[in-house]
Amino acid sequence: MILQTFSTVALMHWIILLTPGANFFLVSQLAASGQRRTALQASLGICTVTLIWASLAVLGIGWVFHTYPWLRIAMQLGGGGYLLWLAWKLWPSAAPAGQTESAAPLRYSGWQAYRTGFLTNILNPKTALFFGSVFATALPHQPPVWLIACTVLLAWINAMTWHIFISLAFSQTLIQRWYARSAIQMTRLAALVIGGFGIKLLWTSLAWFTGG
Repeated sequence: MILQTFSTVALMHWIILLTPGANFFLVSQLAASGQRRTALQASLGICTVTLIWASLAVLGIGWVFHTYPWLRIAMQLGGGGYLLWLAWKLWPSAAPAGQTESAAPLRYSGWQAYRTGFLTNILNPKTALFFGSVFATALPHQPPVWLIACTVLLAWINAMTWHIFISLAFSQTLIQRWYARSAIQMTRLAALVIGGFGIKLLWTSLAWFTGG
């Protein structure tokens, strides 16, 4: 039963992690632009939220969002607006400098990188709903506290492993050389994808108001 619980949580979580989203594009763009340290710090911010959402899911945050849907919608509106703002900041950072074709990527301090990763993840309540559904499926009825704690820890370890891998993989010399040749296009692609996720969150929220 314990092995089945861990296997189910790990499998479903890795499927989500391997699907590129705003977190992936943020970390990979930072790492590929030569900011491995800030990519790792952004990863820490993202994974801090994973720990928070997983813990809240166990405590019943899914029930709160179901009972008070306006709370989830408010967070989605905030998340959509934030992602659009982040995309807006990324886009001009890809502008050519003078006559060169090089981009000037956003530069973050350690705290700014952590905060950006944290906000990118915390403002998407769908993460909490995901963990709520996974835990409801995988955990046995009235699970012991130690099993709940280990399951939450497993989700955090999965997230840390994946985002550290992205930070290290995209900071390799070969990747950075490729990025240097196509920095403008890749930065703008990251801006478009992150902005697209922001629009999706806003669209989903507005559809709730219209009953769509």
